[in-house]
Amino acid sequence: MPRNPILSASRIRTAALHIIDRDGLDGLSMRKLAAELGVQAASLYGHVSTKDDLLHEVAAGILEKVDVSGFESGDWRQGLLSCARSYRAALAEHPNIVPFLAYGPAHREASLRRLDVVHGGLVSAGWSRREATMIAASLLYLVFGAALTSFSSGFSEDQAFYRDRYPNLDKAHLLTSVARELDHDSFELALNAFVTGLAARVPG
Repeated sequence: MPRNPILSASRIRTAALHIIDRDGLDGLSMRKLAAELGVQAASLYGHVSTKDDLLHEVAAGILEKVDVSGFESGDWRQGLLSCARSYRAALAEHPNIVPFLAYGPAHREASLRRLDVVHGGLVSAGWSRREATMIAASLLYLVFGAALTSFSSGFSEDQAFYRDRYPNLDKAHLLTSVARELDHDSFELALNAFVTGLAARVPG
């Protein structure tokens, strides 16, 4: 058996994502990653050039779970729905890396491939290239808005805080107990309203 752990790109990405999930984006360093893998930091640079490159590779792995196959049927509505739902689910598994992904596709192959499918599907359905760009951007605003925050869990559980000062929010103290369900349903409401609104002005 080798005395030193065998490194691979996949093993490095998995360990990096584990650190991010546990310690946050700021908690990832090449030195900490090397310690996690039981190697010297210099050993990592044969597989990844910089921490930023590593983050892009980790992000690409997460984005592989985003489903854009709905556009293959020619139904742009289903394409948008399945893309948004799978994107939100992928981000929900690793919330600490969401701020990094929220900056946009950059030069990530996984991001650009999916964006290309979305854009092509919308243009093929009759939307102009400008409209397709705006629709794709709006969808990402919706997905990342849902991923970056939980509206429901941000409330106090103290009923008196609302009852005495905000009479129309007298049940707001109950929101934290149903945060996951309400956040999901709120996302679905916004997503379906978005797609329905677009369908009302579909070209042609």
